[in-house]
Amino acid sequence: MAETQNIEYKQNWHDDYLKWICGFANANGGKLFIGIDDVGNVKGISNHRNLLEQLPNKFRDILGVFAEVNLQDKDNKYFLEIIVPRYDVPISMRGRYYVRIGSTLQELKGPVLNEFILKRTGKTWDDIPEQRASIDDIDGTAITQFLKDAKKAKRIIVENDISIQSLLEKLRLIEGGNLKRSAIVMFGKDPGKFYPNTAVKIGKFGKSDSDLKFHEVIEGNLIQMKERIEEILNAKFLIHPVDFEGMQRVERDEYPVAAVREMILNALVHRNYTGSQTQIRLYDDHFSVWNDGGLPDGITEEDLKRIHRSKPRSPLIADVCFKGGYIDAWGRGTIKIIESCQEAGLPEPVLIEEQGGFLSKIFKDWFTEESLRKLEINERQIEAVLYTKHHGNITNSIYQKIANISKATAGRDIKMLERKGLLINTGTKGSSAIYKINVGSVGS
Repeated sequence: MAETQNIEYKQNWHDDYLKWICGFANANGGKLFIGIDDVGNVKGISNHRNLLEQLPNKFRDILGVFAEVNLQDKDNKYFLEIIVPRYDVPISMRGRYYVRIGSTLQELKGPVLNEFILKRTGKTWDDIPEQRASIDDIDGTAITQFLKDAKKAKRIIVENDISIQSLLEKLRLIEGGNLKRSAIVMFGKDPGKFYPNTAVKIGKFGKSDSDLKFHEVIEGNLIQMKERIEEILNAKFLIHPVDFEGMQRVERDEYPVAAVREMILNALVHRNYTGSQTQIRLYDDHFSVWNDGGLPDGITEEDLKRIHRSKPRSPLIADVCFKGGYIDAWGRGTIKIIESCQEAGLPEPVLIEEQGGFLSKIFKDWFTEESLRKLEINERQIEAVLYTKHHGNITNSIYQKIANISKATAGRDIKMLERKGLLINTGTKGSSAIYKINVGSVGS
């Protein structure tokens, strides 16, 4: 039997392997075999009697774990089977936390460790009471805006004269008289006073990450930031200002409004608020949003391309945003991004885990007649690119017909379009070669 997520082999016992016991206890449990090599061959151990007596005591005294230690034999070779149950409380080894992920052992640190401990204790970060805060730290204008939005969304019924205290209690943002962290993030006057990395950075870049043109830092509560981000993007970063209220409108020379708005809201709602600041980047050819915190357990990058379960990292924040009409609760956010790009005739967006966080990226439509005229190509080449954009592909023979040119001329034109990064060969050769738009490129 090969090693798996729940099975690990060791030829001899070393106390360092207590980490593996800790890792299994913090995952879904598992079995550690002593006296078997990496490929599953029984080698046997000679000190099995001592280990039978010593190991249960070590597990109990060092880890606080009770695990079965069974003596097994095969062909008169003795080996130990250690069965580790899953623990619902976090288990540490001398102050360090380990978890079995796949077939590897990983030490948990920083925000990941905090999130793990909260999850094991049945809490989420946003559900913890903030002892340092009081009702005076809540911004009344943010409350007023939320009530206006919630009334429009019709997802929560509240009295017109409801007090701030009563509203926060109705939203489950108060516990034992103390505001929860989610209340500060959603409605705080100065969330950065409590949680320094709640801000969002917006940067305008040239052709590379090192070519930063200018940037802005947006601070405030979530209600304020979602509005300020949209205002700043329109005022300083987007070439053509867009109407974020008109969700069906598409700015052909820039980006689909629905996709941009969904990317921003996803980052604000689902980010890890103990990690790094959210980063919005605008380049010549694409727009991206990165937030700290990877995908929830059980959700893969492929799942994002279809309807999937909603498993928010911060369920209280997500619930308030749902009631305010800012997001839905059906795992459709990424689908909206994909569909809005498709409707705008843009390349498929990038939706991936990256550097401990989540990256969403959409590409600009550089394949407009206006943009193509800036790339020093002739009229028939512009016609060829636009034909390819609308029909999906083009061949040498098709190009000959639509431009009324010879096979040789068509070949030279297509080669130039390839060099400029506008067309890409799909793998075939000769006069029947099929070319498609080279998505994500800007030409050169």
